[in-house]
Amino acid sequence: MKRNLISILITLLIALVLYYFMLPPINLSDITFWVFVIIILAIYITISAFNSVGTTIFRKSRGISILSYGKLTLVIPAIIVLIILINIFCSPLFNASSYANRIKVDETKDFATDVPAVDFNAIPLLDKESSRKLGDRTMGAMTDLVSQFYVSDLYTQINYNNEIVRVTPLEYADIIKYFTNRKEGVKGYITVNSVNGESKLVRLDKGMKYMPSAMFFENLNRKLRLSYPTKILGEKNFEIDNEGNPYWIVETLAYKGVGLKKEVSGVIVLDPITGDSKWYKVGDVPTWIDHVYDANLIIEQFDNWGEYKNGFFNSIFGQKGVVNTTDGYNYLTMNDDVYLYTGVTSVSSDESNLGFILTNMRTKETHFYSVPGAEEYSAMASAEGVVQDKKYRSTFPLLINLNNKPTYLLSLKDNAGLVKMYAFVDVSDYQKVVTSDASLGIEEAARIYLSDNSGSNKDLASLDITIKEINTAVIDGITYYYLIDTNDNRYSVSIKVNKELLPFIRVNQKYNVKYYESNNIRVVTEIK
Repeated sequence: MKRNLISILITLLIALVLYYFMLPPINLSDITFWVFVIIILAIYITISAFNSVGTTIFRKSRGISILSYGKLTLVIPAIIVLIILINIFCSPLFNASSYANRIKVDETKDFATDVPAVDFNAIPLLDKESSRKLGDRTMGAMTDLVSQFYVSDLYTQINYNNEIVRVTPLEYADIIKYFTNRKEGVKGYITVNSVNGESKLVRLDKGMKYMPSAMFFENLNRKLRLSYPTKILGEKNFEIDNEGNPYWIVETLAYKGVGLKKEVSGVIVLDPITGDSKWYKVGDVPTWIDHVYDANLIIEQFDNWGEYKNGFFNSIFGQKGVVNTTDGYNYLTMNDDVYLYTGVTSVSSDESNLGFILTNMRTKETHFYSVPGAEEYSAMASAEGVVQDKKYRSTFPLLINLNNKPTYLLSLKDNAGLVKMYAFVDVSDYQKVVTSDASLGIEEAARIYLSDNSGSNKDLASLDITIKEINTAVIDGITYYYLIDTNDNRYSVSIKVNKELLPFIRVNQKYNVKYYESNNIRVVTEIK
């Protein structure tokens, strides 16, 4: 009895230390809880065995064997087998429809009606990478802070008083800096305007103490776990309210079985300055919070909808109507909310999209728009191909409503990460690409794109002409040929219309052209 009590006390002591570092939720649905339980059981069995045998573990005269604890050791495999069985019964094999119904997808919406025409004064041209560079530059100018803190890599995109910004906190530079600064806390956070690139450090009157880089009981994860011991914690986002006060927004999750069919049950809103927090059920979350649902969870749930809406076995064998999301995603901001955008393609993973989804990150309201066209990475490759001599890299596309048509907007960056050009790509036909120098501005880039593609919906005339004069000009990296025929009619044609023919056209040669009239010049869309 005494030996058992000693074993229990030692195990409890180790369990407390392990809990301090592992921070598992006391929740039967979470796999980390069971990992913790199995580890503690293994420790107890080991301690009990050695405590019983003592220093005479190999002495048969004691008549004691570690095998006497064999029955207790059976508990561990029993737990593992039980979890496996429960998860099989909770898997899509038997619950395909419930997995498909995790997200409601409205397929009746119209893109041109739902998505407002693009406002170039409110479009987030800066991606996370560019925002990071601007944030680091701002931090580097703060000589009193740069040696004590570093800039977190979070850069959460939010709608802040009708401005699209990315916001990220400072963090303690290292454990020494934590001890020297913990009394006053972290001094502030950085905001980067995603439209105009304005980056600034917001200094706080009272510092933030509950941070991921803090130690002991001021560590954010430890603070959350001790405040909510049974909650399963998900993604953590840093946001600011309409008055600029900082908060940690933390998902709480619910599972079926053990770790299956993940769903958001609510969010914890924690004040990093005071440590005060409150849990909100989904549906009761304050409207200033933009990120209730994690992007990866939304994509997982939509993929389940696309896979299992016609049954589990159809997702494997027939695969009728099976769709999934493309790689990568981006955000749009509309009506004071942030929306996730990603393309939807067939399960065969070809290079074209069947359409795309927009999901409200706060409510999970999801709309599917059937717009067949280019997959995002194909559009990126197409834009990079136009300026391949410059070796610029494309950002992931933004989806915009340009002239009532879904259009990809991309930035082309040099090796230093600076935006050098803009590219517009037609979603329906990724061969229609127009690039322009970033120094001209985004609105001028859009004008060039619309002008270059304005003939796509016009009636075209066809004519045989004989060329009398040829002139060329390079505009925004694209060669244009300006032709005058023997009847003194003027024509404009881009090199992209016929790359094989145009460099070799000659005066007095006859060609057939298709064109439309624009500002007293005939814009050629086909020449042969």
